[in-house]
Amino acid sequence: MLSSPLLHEFLRIDYTDFMRRRLLTRSILLVCLTASGVAAQDRPTQRMPERAPQVPKAPPRVNTAIDDALRVEARRVIDEAMRSGDPVVRANATEALKLGVGEAGGASIIAMLDDRDPLVRFAAAMACGELRLRDARPKLVALVDTETSTTVHVALRYALHRLGDFSRSHDLERYVQDPEPRVRANTVLALGLLGEKSAIGLLRPLERDRSPAVRLQSYEALWRLGDEGGLTSLVAMSISRFPDDQIVAVMALAQPRDQRIRQHVRGALTSEYAEVGLVASRAMGMLGSDEGYAVATNAVTSADPRQRALAAFALGAIGRTDAQPFLKKLLADAELPVRLASATAILSLKSA
Repeated sequence: MLSSPLLHEFLRIDYTDFMRRRLLTRSILLVCLTASGVAAQDRPTQRMPERAPQVPKAPPRVNTAIDDALRVEARRVIDEAMRSGDPVVRANATEALKLGVGEAGGASIIAMLDDRDPLVRFAAAMACGELRLRDARPKLVALVDTETSTTVHVALRYALHRLGDFSRSHDLERYVQDPEPRVRANTVLALGLLGEKSAIGLLRPLERDRSPAVRLQSYEALWRLGDEGGLTSLVAMSISRFPDDQIVAVMALAQPRDQRIRQHVRGALTSEYAEVGLVASRAMGMLGSDEGYAVATNAVTSADPRQRALAAFALGAIGRTDAQPFLKKLLADAELPVRLASATAILSLKSA
């Protein structure tokens, strides 16, 4: 999950350094609002309910027209965030543009390759690769000679590989052994996203890496590549007594969109931890189900901004156009991460 699932100051103070750094090594919007903010020794244990609760029933789907004015406002929110003085916000906005707008936002994403902060350059380079933005190639090649951040170098090689330039791809084999855990984790992320099964041999030893972040990323990358060992490790994490483990595992399980894990993810919809249920709602949406729709809409009015943002992400993944009134409310939220999550969801909605 280091693709990570929006991290602002009010969230940053609640997160362990491990989870924050884990966030910053991948798709930022994917993970940033999903981790528990307590140290491992202080994390609560999972209490098993006496009786299995029922998933709130989703109302019948009503296909409604896309609100063009709402889309315009959503894009304005993202553009404003891309000009923020906070590099975390700029990186999150770059990711939001990739997820919500896609190739149509290519020029803005390419411009972020010139950002002064390596976190933003990393997010932009990864987005260029994921979207295969061919116009980015000259800038990516030029950065190879001038970039000072090893983390960004990983993203540059990933992006160039996706664009058909394999001349530097073997460097990833070296970066996967880098002494810095964040570099190793980013490299594992890139290898998983490249989708080439030949990387499985490189990744398996990292399941025993001394860094928890690298181990977790290796499980997801292996599962992306179809390795059953990665699946087994993620399933075990998803029933951990620690909610942050469950959150990371549920999202990672859904990434390959493999329907075999659908019922397992569905079980997390009734977790006693609201964040776990909301991430499961998003994961079910990724798997083509709206069974978590009511779980998400019920959280729109939560007092916790993390839960409101997770609700927006879930509604975007579920993709129901009748969720627009809920997303409109979240787009006007007092907290920027919630607005950015809602903007991403709104722009990802498609007409029926």
